Amino acid sequence: MSSTQTSLASSDAAPPTKPLRAIPGSYGFPFFSPIRDRLQYYYSQGRDNFFKTRVDQYKSTVFRTNMPPGPFMAKDPRVVCLLDAQSFQVLFDISKVEKRDLFTGTYMPPTALTGGYRVCAYLDPSEPKHAMNKKLLFSLLHDRQPHFLPEFHDTFSKLFDGLDAAVAGEAKKADFNALNDVSSFEFCCRAYFGVDPASTSLGADGPKKVSKWLLFNLHPLMVLGLPKIVEEIFLHTFHLPPFLVKSDYKKIYDFFYSAAAKTLDRAESIGLDREEACHNLLFATCFNSYGGFKVFFPDIFQWLARAGESLHKRLREEIRSVVKAEGGDGSITITALEKMELAKSVVYEALRIEPPVMFQYGRAKKDFVLESHDASFEVKEGEMLFGFQPFATKDPKVFKDPETFVADRFVGDEGAKLLRYVYWSNGRETDVPAEGNKQCPGKDFVVMVGRLLVAEFFMRYDSFEAEVGTVLLGAQITITKLSRATS
Repeated sequence: MSSTQTSLASSDAAPPTKPLRAIPGSYGFPFFSPIRDRLQYYYSQGRDNFFKTRVDQYKSTVFRTNMPPGPFMAKDPRVVCLLDAQSFQVLFDISKVEKRDLFTGTYMPPTALTGGYRVCAYLDPSEPKHAMNKKLLFSLLHDRQPHFLPEFHDTFSKLFDGLDAAVAGEAKKADFNALNDVSSFEFCCRAYFGVDPASTSLGADGPKKVSKWLLFNLHPLMVLGLPKIVEEIFLHTFHLPPFLVKSDYKKIYDFFYSAAAKTLDRAESIGLDREEACHNLLFATCFNSYGGFKVFFPDIFQWLARAGESLHKRLREEIRSVVKAEGGDGSITITALEKMELAKSVVYEALRIEPPVMFQYGRAKKDFVLESHDASFEVKEGEMLFGFQPFATKDPKVFKDPETFVADRFVGDEGAKLLRYVYWSNGRETDVPAEGNKQCPGKDFVVMVGRLLVAEFFMRYDSFEAEVGTVLLGAQITITKLSRATS
């Protein structure tokens, strides 16, 4: 660990000691400047270059700018942008920032998309229902934990069968993303509620209906490749009318109301309205879990494909030797997963280099001073703070070769010290989710399932090859070669 990393790790509680500097940047003219910035962000500069250009211009990783979507969906697009690992951490400090209605950013989707309720993701920890809903999610994760591994094995074995069939077929290739959409949704429903959605009235269309609903929530942040004027009007200026997805959402809701009956009984026992709790469970399952796995699992395979045979060999040797030592029947256990140091590191590195959640927001509760690596900045009560996570988790003052996927970056004691700078879960990887904070209640579940995906794959295959492209929110993986396990 470098001296810079050591100083960061020990300075969180220290008073500001860096030179005080006015926050650079400007919001420009109301209405017109936010639209200009939106066009630069989506089209003329592109997302990453939008931020890099301003870092170079202001010679600072902290600056003022407007964030999309702007008019007319966002009442106030003005933010203080935080792009380094040091300043970013203030977004986790609920004594300084409020998280009310900021889950998706400067805009909030219509509550008609969530049954008329503000679900837990949009609640601040100061609101009583935040703790109640989070308590319900914690209890669900705890009660269903014994089912996670066997349900994953059964569900993703079918995905692997699909890969085998497609690669052996006429096309000689397999669309991992399409198969993953089906398997991830099935896994989430079976793992949390013990129900296969395809065997219910929801049928096999569940993933498509949920993906359509996700689009209605997230379209202000998307570029679909349509003509610019069409995207500006229909995606970035006005909300898509919720009634267009109402019937799909009702079918999803009806499925959850039945499948989650036992969990809804518990919700009522702790004082939550049954209907409201159902909308919260639907959101946590479909948006947080399934929506996350739609992005996260292809990203893992992106980096595995790019790394090639040398990493595959190391992974399969580690995974198989650990599983053999743990009993030898080929079953993967929690204890075995914990001993797979390289596999764990691969998952952490995938979360670091391309976090499935890119944005974090918080509104200042009071005046305070925040620090970047180089300076201190005064923040005023009411100002919106925005962190672009891929820059913070690829901070060159924390991580060596930050743009490079380093599979064993988090192996060993020195690697473990870097985990506090992995921020994907709305908190540090070393933090613990609690009812009183905004960290993802399923943080450990997501990491475990990521490891499980890697372990299950390399128990079955020696190696693979894939074409890597891009889709709306992540990587498109097309498997072109699979080498079944030989030992």
